[in-house]
Amino acid sequence: MASLRTDEAETHLVSRSVPVSAPSFRAVLRAADTPRTVWSAPDEATVVGSGAAATVTADGPRRFDRIREAAEDLFSSGDVHAGTEAARPRLFGGFAFHADSTDGSPWEDFPGARFVFPRVQVTEADNGTWLTVNAVGPDADADAVEERLAEERDRIESLPDPGPLADPPGVTARRRTTAKSDWNASVEAAVERIRAGDLQKVVLAQALAVDLASELSVPDVLERLGDAYPDCYRFLVEPEPGADRAQASFFGATPERLVTLRGRTVETDALAGTTGRGETPAEDEWLARELAADEKNVHEHELVAETIRDQLAPFASSVNAGDRRVKRLATVQHLWTPITATLSTNEHVLSLVEALHPTPAVGGLPPERALETIRDTEPFDRGWYASPVGWIDAAGYGSFAVALRSAVSRDDTATLFAGVGVVEDSDPDREWDEVQLKYRALLDELER
Repeated sequence: MASLRTDEAETHLVSRSVPVSAPSFRAVLRAADTPRTVWSAPDEATVVGSGAAATVTADGPRRFDRIREAAEDLFSSGDVHAGTEAARPRLFGGFAFHADSTDGSPWEDFPGARFVFPRVQVTEADNGTWLTVNAVGPDADADAVEERLAEERDRIESLPDPGPLADPPGVTARRRTTAKSDWNASVEAAVERIRAGDLQKVVLAQALAVDLASELSVPDVLERLGDAYPDCYRFLVEPEPGADRAQASFFGATPERLVTLRGRTVETDALAGTTGRGETPAEDEWLARELAADEKNVHEHELVAETIRDQLAPFASSVNAGDRRVKRLATVQHLWTPITATLSTNEHVLSLVEALHPTPAVGGLPPERALETIRDTEPFDRGWYASPVGWIDAAGYGSFAVALRSAVSRDDTATLFAGVGVVEDSDPDREWDEVQLKYRALLDELER
């Protein structure tokens, strides 16, 4: 069953919001209490959460249902005055990639699913910056929350300027989980299974552990990621640390949306097929044209797009895919198809998250055989890498991204993750190079 932990023994929710003078993103995040939360997405408000008025955790195959049930229980007794929709109470968090619990370093403190209801939330929206204070428990009352709101407003508006961005901490050592020879053998074995008809596609990943010259400043790296990848989904999730362990931070800037639900309107993406960026505009355009015409990448992409349409079909009265195009990021280019759907009936966003995860862009086809292959092949636990991260609100709406271009940091270490789709004509050397290219998104922000 799900575990709902609050400041008090019973569930009663009070939430109040007021506009505040806009402090900087880094200033707010630097001053936030753990566990800290960040969500920043294209065409959405940017949210920084501080502390936890309540946490919801779950493990096992029914973790999506259990989180939904606990969230509905939490929101059912809400006394909410948000002031603006963007500042409304929300739960922020995510899920492990596999149904069973995470295992081993660096995932010791990450359960199968965990969502946080922040005590203090700062929301940067189109209509200004808003401060929200939340309380949960039998003694939570409007007067106490409004008093706390006034105190937090004074504190937030008086935060000092954090100054210039710190230099990246620098990387002093690297440790790969997968040797090049083992990688080649794994890709070749997967290709043999695909040619034999056991698989259509499987996504194989690697992990790269790095030692840092100094402790990582998560606010600074997220700021730099926002500058480098303005069209990506930035996130920060922090679990409760175990005894004698420092705080872990799972963060990233992912280009892939899993699903957004508002009313009965669903938006999602097919993102698969990758090439690099050119050193000149002409080379960049040439690479984009080559990607758009490459049979291997187009085949991989269409497998993903078709499967997403099939996964949405049981819920939808209509599913529509836009034109396939090239999406350019700072270090790579991807094939991208936007997909929209209209639901036949009202659904909770987590029902769609469960139906779509894992997409063939991070798992494979057929799904169960691909997941077995991943388990048998990868010499590390994916943990929350390539998993759904995002938020849900009291109406059951929400927005989730796929946790790619991500890393887990703790003190002066970080572990980075990247993967590639293997299909019938995959070449082990090309796939290895693509993984190294995808590491650059995070490595560029860590290396001096």
